Amino acid sequence: MENQTFESFGLHQDILKAVVEAGFKEPSPVQSEAIPLVLAGHDIVAQAQTGTGKTAAFGLSTLSMIDPELNRVQILVITPTRELATQVSDELYSLGRFRGVKTVTIYGGSSYSRQIGLIEKGASVIVATPGRMLDLLKNDRLGKFAPKIIVLDEADEMLDMGFLEDIEEIFTYLPKERQTLLFSATMPDPIKRLASKILNDPKFVSVTPKDHTTNEDIEQQYYVINEYERDNAMIRLLDALEPEKSIVFCRTKKEVDRLSTQLMAVGYAAKGLHGDMEQNQRESVIKAFRSSQIELLVATDVAARGLNVADISHVFNYHMPFDPESYVHRIGRTGRAGKKGVAITLVTPIEFHSMQRIGKKVGSKIEHKIVPSLSDVKENKLVKIAEDIRNAELNDSASKLLSILEDDMDMAQIALKLLSNLLKENTPVGPNKIGLDKKTLESVVKNIEERDNSRGGSRGGYRGNGGGNRGGYRGNSSGGSREGGGYRGNSPREGGGSRDDRPRDDRPRADRAPSSRPYPSRDGAPSGAPRDSRPPRAPGSRDSRPPRGDFKPSSAPSGDGRRAPRSSGSRGSNEGRS
Repeated sequence: MENQTFESFGLHQDILKAVVEAGFKEPSPVQSEAIPLVLAGHDIVAQAQTGTGKTAAFGLSTLSMIDPELNRVQILVITPTRELATQVSDELYSLGRFRGVKTVTIYGGSSYSRQIGLIEKGASVIVATPGRMLDLLKNDRLGKFAPKIIVLDEADEMLDMGFLEDIEEIFTYLPKERQTLLFSATMPDPIKRLASKILNDPKFVSVTPKDHTTNEDIEQQYYVINEYERDNAMIRLLDALEPEKSIVFCRTKKEVDRLSTQLMAVGYAAKGLHGDMEQNQRESVIKAFRSSQIELLVATDVAARGLNVADISHVFNYHMPFDPESYVHRIGRTGRAGKKGVAITLVTPIEFHSMQRIGKKVGSKIEHKIVPSLSDVKENKLVKIAEDIRNAELNDSASKLLSILEDDMDMAQIALKLLSNLLKENTPVGPNKIGLDKKTLESVVKNIEERDNSRGGSRGGYRGNGGGNRGGYRGNSSGGSREGGGYRGNSPREGGGSRDDRPRDDRPRADRAPSSRPYPSRDGAPSGAPRDSRPPRAPGSRDSRPPRGDFKPSSAPSGDGRRAPRSSGSRGSNEGRS
């Protein structure tokens, strides 16, 4: 197993040609275990973290097993979102193009006749979302539809989005004689029950230790702050860490719009992504993020599901996710393809125990960190600027500018003025201290526990993940991609299609399904949780907290003034693969 190569699997020669062109050097662990089983004709259940090569694991093997000359659908891949469906379709087309494989992407919001027409042109592979696929099958739009290989990709995500009943119904329309492959990052009980219903004597593949479901290449951290400090903490961490490309997760669409605007106001190249945005806006934002035209993507959970962007260095949880599964999928956007990544979560004292439970559930060490002080960040900035100046290359324009300035000033004045101008554009702002240190945190957590214990069993303290009054239902925004199925084949490309411009609650109507999860209350806490989620004041913090009541943060971070927008050259460019 350790010495396996792509050539040793027995893949089709045209598929191996695509492997070489894609730059794959050696199989990932999930590929090493899954590909031989798929080629042998087994049903499989494969558990592996996001970003470990699952698409290639089922793509390379299944594309080697079909005959594109038959001009009929032989592989059906079902994914939870349109964005993921488009990405999987693109990757399968890339892996199978030397074999002449044609792929079609099917999801809600596009013309039925157009999608059916693309399938009838000889597609070998359909990649579909559950709602539209079920609709086509129930209305007998696909005729003699009998794919021999069925793939469920990101099965736990489909469970989260309420698609489980749709999936079970889809399988009632599929042939009994088939090979079924189920891939999932986590394996909750409903997914295990689904596997027992639709798979035949499956082989199990797991490259994730039973007590560890997150990628070991991801360094996980959390920072304990007061609720009103979220914006300042977010900006302070960005100033301190200077991530090249990162995603910031919010719970609601409204929060995405507000925070992305806030980050742009202080000089960061940030854009929001959520399901109420028009299709062309979403595509434009994703394209800009992939090409590193923007460095920060502020997104809802659903909008970012299936987003596969190279070189994401950091993931920030502006609010805690509601459950461990969501945490695993969020942080899985970084640390992909063997690269290192950092996942950071902002936590209030009332959420402290919830953060610990998530860490225990996913089997990961999540390290407690202290938000750097303003003075520390400024000092580190000076050191970095000095290093950049030492390593800067001289050019003719600089020499000419120096000659002009020497007519009016001496060298010391010129240097000081240039440095002052440079520092004006790169000086962090905000309060010096943000968040709770270890000693204060221990005191606050102790007070919370004593308060909860004193209440007895009559009411109890809120122990959920609401995080104050900004929370919201995590499933109320959507990740969409191109409206209209895309056809990838050897004939001229026929992308596009009709555009559904209606505001949507995350997914097109055809792709919605009732959620199996309980809805939280309006303030973001799970239903039934008491609304009193305000943590006790930290010792000595009475004067630093804002007044009680409907406190609304200002549109810019508090501190000693607004920072000037960053110059275009103040941050390195990181070209991502589109």
